Amino acid sequence: MGQFVSVETDEEGVATLRLDRPPVNALNPQVWAELGDAARTVAADERVAAVVLWGGAKVFAAGADVAALRDLTERAARVAGAELQAALSALARLPQVTIAAVNGYALGGGCELAMTADFRFAADNAQLGQPEIQLGLIPGAGGTQRLARLVGVQRAKEMVYGGTFYGAEACRTMGLVDRVVPADEVYGTAVDAARRYAAGPYALRLAKRAIDEGADLPLDAGLRLEAALFASCFATEDARAGMRSFLEHGPGQARFTGA
Repeated sequence: MGQFVSVETDEEGVATLRLDRPPVNALNPQVWAELGDAARTVAADERVAAVVLWGGAKVFAAGADVAALRDLTERAARVAGAELQAALSALARLPQVTIAAVNGYALGGGCELAMTADFRFAADNAQLGQPEIQLGLIPGAGGTQRLARLVGVQRAKEMVYGGTFYGAEACRTMGLVDRVVPADEVYGTAVDAARRYAAGPYALRLAKRAIDEGADLPLDAGLRLEAALFASCFATEDARAGMRSFLEHGPGQARFTGA
């Protein structure tokens, strides 16, 4: 759909949102504009039930295109930063379950892109990190906020202050990565998992909304949100099918339509 970002949806409702800007998928203003456009397209596409974010077999995204940032004034940086945040926020707010399939480097903006997903599956030789401090900068698209929510404040400080790279297993231990698999299996594993979510009920979207929106609310407000979304489940065909199947055949036998 764009020069550097494409979306392909298979027959099972899994969309692959592919970043392809050789050699290392560096993020420049055109890339993040295309990421935002792709996110809005996917969000509105009723065929899409789950999403895989992928940068290809060699590298997920090695960070921002420094050459595109080098001469920015403070004012221009505010505009550029807002545009990048808006694009990644659009991905983070996708109603579908999303999985980032990380091969190679996911650094700086690439790590921030991966953090927009619900899950991150990484190659056993992948490296993730927020090295902006080495450029005299700080992360500007979620690296101080989403990272702290995933790994905790102290570990986020360690990663951001140090600017070092972390291997996939270390990232799994700290909670930044959910699964580590051989490099040639990352994309296929992510797609297989996405297909299982794609076959799930519409309630998955409501669960994602409850968790994501509730995380920033006081407990009482979060519980009210949960109660409202729980009630919304009863307006779906999937809930009727799921409960009927449970009563007639036991758990785990329901077939859902996503409606």
